[in-house]
Amino acid sequence: MTLEEVRGQDTVPESTARMQGAGKALHELLLSAQRQGCLTAGVYESAKVLNVDPDNVTFCVLAADEEDEGDIALQIHFTLIQAFCCENDIDIVRVGDVQRLAAVVGSGDESGAPADLHCILISNPNEDAWKDPALEKLSLFCEESRSVNDWVPSITLPE
Repeated sequence: MTLEEVRGQDTVPESTARMQGAGKALHELLLSAQRQGCLTAGVYESAKVLNVDPDNVTFCVLAADEEDEGDIALQIHFTLIQAFCCENDIDIVRVGDVQRLAAVVGSGDESGAPADLHCILISNPNEDAWKDPALEKLSLFCEESRSVNDWVPSITLPE
C-alpha cells in the first residue's frame, strides 16, 4: 500500500464529514443572514455592494447548476467576483444546486419574479463584527481549503 492510498483511505470519511458540516453551517448562515437582513442576492446586486462597501462583506456564495456551466457571461462574472473576493479577503464558496439554495433563501420576490441566486453576499449588519458560529465554521472551512490550494471550495447544502 502506498502513502497516497493510505492518505486517501483516511481522508475520505473525514472529508465527507467536513463537507456535511460545511453544508449545514452554510444553511444556518443563510437563514441567519436573511433574518438579520444582511443577505444580498443576484450577480449585479452583489457587484454593486462589492463596489460600494466591500469592507462590510463577510462571505460570498456562488451557485450554478450544470446547465449554467455553459453560460459564458455568468462564468465571466464568477471569475471577476472570485478575484475581487480573494483580493479583499472575503471567504467564498460554490454551491452546485440553485434549486436547493432557493429552498433555503426563497425563490423570488413579492411580485413572484424568480430571484437571481447565482451570487449571494452576506454582510455585517453594523459596525461591530458579526459573531455567528456558522460563519466562523465556514471561515475555518475556507481557510483549511485554501491551505490545500482549493481557493473556492464546493459545498453541498443538506436536503
